[in-house]
Amino acid sequence: MSTNSEFTVETAYPYNRSGPIRWIISHVWRYKFFFLLAVGLYLVAWASFSGSRYLIGVAAGEIVDPTSPDGLIKVSLLILLVLLIGDSISALSGSLSVETLAQRLARDSREELYISLLGKSQTFHDRQRVGDIMARSTDDVNQLNVMMNPGVLFISEMVLGLVVPMVYISLVRVDLLLVPILFVLLFVLLVRRYMARLNPVISNQREAFGAMNAGLEESISGIEIVKASAQEAFERKKFYKKARAYRDYFAEQGRVEARYLPMLMYGFAVGFVFLHCMILYSQGLLTVANIISVTGLVAAMRFPIFVSIWGFSLVQLGVTSAGRILRIINAETELDENQGGYQANIAGEIVFENVSFGYEDGAVLEDISFRIKPGETVAIVGQTGSGKSTLTELINRTYDATSGRILIDGVDVREWNLTALRSQISKIEQDVFLFSRTLAENIAFGAPGTTQEQIEQAAHEAQAHDFIMSFAEGYQTEVGERGVTLSGGQRQRIALARAFLSDPRVLVLDDSTSAIDSATEDEIQKAIRRAQEGRTTLLITHRLSQIRWADHILVLEGGRLIASGTHDELLRVSEPYRRIFSRYDSALPPLEAETETEIQTA
Repeated sequence: MSTNSEFTVETAYPYNRSGPIRWIISHVWRYKFFFLLAVGLYLVAWASFSGSRYLIGVAAGEIVDPTSPDGLIKVSLLILLVLLIGDSISALSGSLSVETLAQRLARDSREELYISLLGKSQTFHDRQRVGDIMARSTDDVNQLNVMMNPGVLFISEMVLGLVVPMVYISLVRVDLLLVPILFVLLFVLLVRRYMARLNPVISNQREAFGAMNAGLEESISGIEIVKASAQEAFERKKFYKKARAYRDYFAEQGRVEARYLPMLMYGFAVGFVFLHCMILYSQGLLTVANIISVTGLVAAMRFPIFVSIWGFSLVQLGVTSAGRILRIINAETELDENQGGYQANIAGEIVFENVSFGYEDGAVLEDISFRIKPGETVAIVGQTGSGKSTLTELINRTYDATSGRILIDGVDVREWNLTALRSQISKIEQDVFLFSRTLAENIAFGAPGTTQEQIEQAAHEAQAHDFIMSFAEGYQTEVGERGVTLSGGQRQRIALARAFLSDPRVLVLDDSTSAIDSATEDEIQKAIRRAQEGRTTLLITHRLSQIRWADHILVLEGGRLIASGTHDELLRVSEPYRRIFSRYDSALPPLEAETETEIQTA
């Protein structure tokens, strides 16, 4: 994991993340047994295959000009059969080793990326396109698999398919290596030129795929708005443009591959090798058997040269995909989990000391200071965009304050162990997220090991039990993605049950009953009051029925704390607070001359 992360795995394998190629090598070297076994088996396979080409020449020479006992041909045929069987078995076993290595590389890299994503801060995730992340987690990881098999397999075929036959050619005559060596040198130069042209095309192709996938994810996630606004045609045109860009890069890749010259050069090499053999034969330095052996060995080089075009393309795709994955893994997150940090049971005192927070495009909170005693219920009110939700997100370090300090029980939140801190703080938001799991699993999320009785008790307290039992499968009912099969009120009651079950020391309710009818809300408020006993609670709400029983109220405006006090105090001295609730109470008391600053200081 990155050195600065919210979540790490202590037993994680120490991969080298200094670059995509080194990262891939470190993954492969983790399973060096399979890698070395595959190399050894393919070396045996090519030695056997090339040996059979050489032996065919020897046998042909005996047929043309017998100089040995008749049994030699039979022995040669038997050896040839053994070599070809050895070639087949070794190649098959080598392919199995490479495929095993490829699958483990894909599995480990996907797990490493997933763990990395879990460790990134909320700020990091706010900047990412979900579709692009999904593309890296699926298609880019799959490219690593394909890179190994058949990509690296083809490259190994190419290297061994050139080197081993040349070794056998040298056994015939060393000077016959002249043309093959010149061909290999030219081949290396052509491949370097080819890769330099292919690399940017492949990089753009992967980025185009990520952009296309991100647009698709956005359209599907927002399909309700797309249909409600009758924008299907507009979204179709957007996707068509991105899909066309992706296709165009594939076409460009094809044009680069079409100008792959090694196969043409190989044709010239075959001709010149045969010409060289004929010259030596005319001089009496080479036999017909030697010519058959050499031409057979040169012919064996054709397949490695032929598949090298796909090998290089697939390896380049894999390296590019590895770079995209590694950029996510290596991205620094703004928070770290502080594994050696402070750990204790939270009593509930929360203190803000001159706290400010902002994003790159501007400030959200400025110079906020207040103190909440353990067990108090504090309501936070203000107009939309005043920073209410952001303020509560600083407490559990969803974000870190830009300046100032936030203390919980006298300890700066940045000095707390992040897991110990967050496990004791529960937040219920207006837009409740539910997983595509059973209702029981959603309620028990964050409280592993709970029994069915405890789950049902929490559901009873959140007034969720009755509607859950109205489903045919009860608590085992599967909810759709993000809980879309439930109404807003039902989702909020599931979230309340989840909070009750996790038994937090600090409870944050962010407009958590906005989608619940008044009758149900009365029952839930009773459950919330029971849950609040002995806990510090922060309420973000505009419902007067909830604000009135808060011990303290904070009023935010434009990211600043402009007033604080009890409901009755603020009605008397705070004009902004009166404006918020004037529609609820037509008989507001007259505004006193006492300043809001005095109330806040008090």
